[in-house]
Amino acid sequence: MKKKVAALICCVVTAGAMPAAAQTAPPSEETIAYFRQNCTSCHTIGGGRLAGPDLKDATQRKERDWLVRFVMDPKGVIDSGDPYAQSLFQEARGVYMTSVPGMTRDRAGKLLDLIEAESALEQSQFKGTSVSDRPLTAEDAALGERLFLGRAAFASGAPACLSCHTTAGVGGLGGGTLGPDLTAVYSRLEGRKALAAWLSAPPSLVMAPVFKSAPIASDEVLALVAYLKATAETGGTEAAPVALELLLAGVGGAALVLLLFDFLWRGRFRAVRQPLVDQVTT
Repeated sequence: MKKKVAALICCVVTAGAMPAAAQTAPPSEETIAYFRQNCTSCHTIGGGRLAGPDLKDATQRKERDWLVRFVMDPKGVIDSGDPYAQSLFQEARGVYMTSVPGMTRDRAGKLLDLIEAESALEQSQFKGTSVSDRPLTAEDAALGERLFLGRAAFASGAPACLSCHTTAGVGGLGGGTLGPDLTAVYSRLEGRKALAAWLSAPPSLVMAPVFKSAPIASDEVLALVAYLKATAETGGTEAAPVALELLLAGVGGAALVLLLFDFLWRGRFRAVRQPLVDQVTT
């Protein structure tokens, strides 16, 4: 009996001495996939700053409850005047962190567990994008332009960027207006690394579901980065609104259609009117 009691006490003492990280269940595949899809476009874990700060050891920089509240409602915490949140806001040049879809307190806690576990590794799987850092070429930019305009298809079948975006160099009636103008996006995101990360896993509510099933390949990301870099460096301004051009084009098109109908149906109208005129004059 004494041996059993001693063994039980030993187990309890040993469990109490185990590090907290060892007692925490490893991050689930669902949490890893969620972080990859919604967070890696702006953050790394040990790979340096992108649009947002490097999250390595983030759980050691601020209390867990504060981090949960910030992940759930970044704008609300920033607007509350919280000093630490205000400093993050200034580092992001006045850009609010996007509220992540489907965020709950439980999910925020799991994401923090993931960050803590990855921070403890010598090299996190979220250290940064795998896009090549080789020098960009004119051929890269030319391919990127074709992909952007839809003249070349993405390997995954993803839609052309022009469907929702435009740049100053598109010409004509411009591109789509559902998403922002990307003329200066290379400069806005402060260069290649952050832009490549964003293209690899677009986090927006509209783009995320589309590119989750049809991701852009790394060589295609590189080509788009080259094109958008060239677009930003040409000094072009963002494309002007095309509402007036569309209105004029619509009016002109309608006029041409009416003239065409008049030409095609003119004989039919005469075939009806001429007999009536003849009857009256005879």
